[in-house]
This record gives sequence, C-alpha cells and structure tokens, in this order.
Amino acid sequence: MKKMLVSLLTVFALGFSCMALADIPAAHATAQAAIPDKGDTAWMMLTTLLVTLMAIPGLALFYGGLVRSKNMLSVLMQVFVVFALCIVLWVGYGYSIAFTQGNAFFGGFGKVFLVGVTPASTAATFSKGVVIPELAYVMFQATFAAITPALIVGAFAERMKFPAVLLFVLLWFTFAYLPIAHMVWCWAGPDAYTDAAAGAKAAATAGFLFQKGALDFAGGTVVHINAGVAGLVGAFMVGKRTGLGRESMAPHSLTMTMVGASLLWVGWFGFNAGSNLEANGGAVLPFANTMIATAAATLSWLFAEWLIKGKPSMLGAASGAVAGLVAITPACGFVGIGGALIIGIGAGLVCLWGVNGLKKLLGADDALDVFGVHGVGGMFGAVMTGVFSDPALGGSGVYDYVANKVGEFSLSAQVMSQLWAVGIVIVWSGIVSLIAYKLVDITIGLRVGEEQEREGLDISAHGESAYRY
Repeated sequence: MKKMLVSLLTVFALGFSCMALADIPAAHATAQAAIPDKGDTAWMMLTTLLVTLMAIPGLALFYGGLVRSKNMLSVLMQVFVVFALCIVLWVGYGYSIAFTQGNAFFGGFGKVFLVGVTPASTAATFSKGVVIPELAYVMFQATFAAITPALIVGAFAERMKFPAVLLFVLLWFTFAYLPIAHMVWCWAGPDAYTDAAAGAKAAATAGFLFQKGALDFAGGTVVHINAGVAGLVGAFMVGKRTGLGRESMAPHSLTMTMVGASLLWVGWFGFNAGSNLEANGGAVLPFANTMIATAAATLSWLFAEWLIKGKPSMLGAASGAVAGLVAITPACGFVGIGGALIIGIGAGLVCLWGVNGLKKLLGADDALDVFGVHGVGGMFGAVMTGVFSDPALGGSGVYDYVANKVGEFSLSAQVMSQLWAVGIVIVWSGIVSLIAYKLVDITIGLRVGEEQEREGLDISAHGESAYRY
C-alpha cells in the first residue's frame, strides 16, 4: 500500500514539474472570436452527467449484481474509487497527454493540471466556426477516461487486491488509455483545414490512427476494445477464482444487474449522442442509432439463447443490451438506421458466442465477460463502422473539410483503416496491460489470499458488508 501511495505522489509531482514546460496549444483550440452557443454548452454539461450516470451507479450495479453477495460491496467500491481516481489523473495530466499536440502517439505537457484552460477558452466541434467551452470538453472526456478502466475490474472481480486494482489502473490509464485516445481522437479541428496545404499540415499533427483514417465516433476502440483486451490479460494474470467449476458462482442479484443495465442504456445516450459535441441534427442520428441497435441486440441475444438453452433469461436480455451499446458506439454517428439495426442484431449473436464458445476456447476466468462483450463487441462494431458508413449503404461517408463536402468513399479502404485501429489497440493495450499487471504483482501482489477470497472481499478487504445477515 505504501508503494502504491508513493507511485501516486510521484505522478502528481511530475505533473506539477511539467507546468514549466513549453505551452503547447490544445489540439482542439480555436480562435477566441467564436462564441459558444448556450444550447451546445448545456448539451455538453447534460451529456457529461449522463456518462457519469453510466459508471456510478450504472456499471457498479450491473457488475455488483453479477458477483456473489459476499463481493458486492467490493465491486461497488472498485468502480466508484477507480472512477474518482481517473478523474483526478485526467485533470492532472491525462487531458494534456491525450488532447494536445505532441507526436502521433503522445500529446504534450502544455496543459497539465489544466493550465491555460479557463471558462473563456474554447474547443472545436466538428463544424467550422463552432466551438464549445474547453472546460466542458475536458469534463466530458474525463468521464470517458474514468469509465474505461472501471470496465476492466469485471474481468478480475472477486479476487484482486484493492491496492493492486488502483496501482494497475494508474499504470494502464497512463500508458494505454491516454496514448490510444490521442491516436484515435486528437486532431487540429475543422477550422485548420482551409485549403489542401493547410489540411495536409494539420493532418500531420493528428494522432496515428486518425491519420490512418480510422473512424470511432464515441469509443469503440478507445474504450471497449482497449478495456476488453486489458480485462482478458488480467483474467489470465490474476488466475481463476477459487472453486470455479466446483462451487456455484451464479449472480446474486439479477435485479441489481437489470437496474444497472437500464442505467447504462440511459447514460449511453450521453456517451454516443454527446460525442457529436453540438446540440443539432448531428446528435439525433447517434441518439436514434443507440436506441435501435441496443433494442435489436437485446432481442437477438435473448432469442438465440432461448433457442439454444430452452429458456429466455434476464441475464441474457441485459447482456444483449450492453452488447448492442458497445457495438454501435464507434458507428453511431456514421451509419444509417438500417446499418444500426444490422449491427445490433449481429452484436447480440457475436457477443453471445464471445461469452460462451470463445470464452471456453480461451480458458480464462473473465468473471463478468469484459472481453466477451466489450472486446468482441467493440471489434465487431469497429469493423462494421467501416462497412455501413458507406453512403451507398445509408451511411454518412467521411467529410472532407478542405472541399467542405462528403468525400469519395472506398469501402475496402475504410474497412482496412478500421482493421488497423483494431489491431493497434489489441497489441498496444495487450502489451501495456501485461507489463502493468506484472509490475503490480512484483511490487504489492495481484491477488488476495485464499482465505480472504473465501470469506469474501467485502469483509476481508473493506471490513464492511453490502447486506445484513
């Protein structure tokens, strides 16, 4: 525990020292002459709250209901505290590394501890001449950065030390989440694309996967594949739960899981529609696509499971909903209604296989199916984004900011760009996760003792219980 606290203090000390470095302009900074619209500002504040709702209490209750009653509080604690930790880290150095210009893989340190970010500073949207308050953008992206590591805890639920969870998150957030967010989402903003020469110069300052042409509207790669791969590595590194296959490990409260899934569904509108950054017609498409794909995935998972097992289950319906939410995330602003419907149906079927057939093939004890739903669903959604963003299939295509119109579209080229993104995220997150888990294991140890695990982490780790007995 002392070593973990020392690591945290070291990171903050480095953050303060970096404030003396050169002030590198934010990738989203635009001319101060543009004035944010009140509606857009209110929209971004609302969607930030919706994404917060996804994590606390949404994700916490969804995960909490899936574990045994003796570990309910521990899962709530992990999600809640990981979310809080990442908000602080985001303000400290996360925003600067993710969204200021540096190189293709890492941003700079010009905005550590939000130096230079004021209520008057602005950030670009996806429309020329339109801005929002930069602080609103910072907080919106903070919720993405905070929920992503919280997703990972489901993979090693019921058996990892609480200090180990926090130290792993600190390392993974710094070396996996931030670089990938920078690679996918960092760019100079639309106003930089005034002509071909200026456009080429601006494109050269963008993140690596942005330069590759990868599309990710709201986090299929940055959030879901990233977290899913980290969860799978963690399941292998931490090892299987004691008694797995011999003792009952059924969810203790599907009521809580259903409530959590419902909160995720509601909050996800902030996740997806909010990523439009403006309260206009462009936000309506991801809003509608999120509703449609989620409903379709709920039904496809439910009916497929019903056909296979003979009975429809609440767990299947809730899992299908989350699968649909995950898969539509990268595509929601780029595909038409028909594309969203197909992605939703496919996500339910693909993720059902992910948590059953693929899970057995891999042999890892991914306790709450982080990889099977978020990893597999994220990959499926990312590739399908390349397919259904084609205007010929009802998609929006890719906007050319130099020509100020939708550019020519090549389905094969776009799918290849999507595969680039999927592959890079799998490799990057996998390597960083492996190293981070190993470092934690060497320093403070990953796993609780067998006696503590059997007693339950609520009592053994926190001295509290979710329920009275």
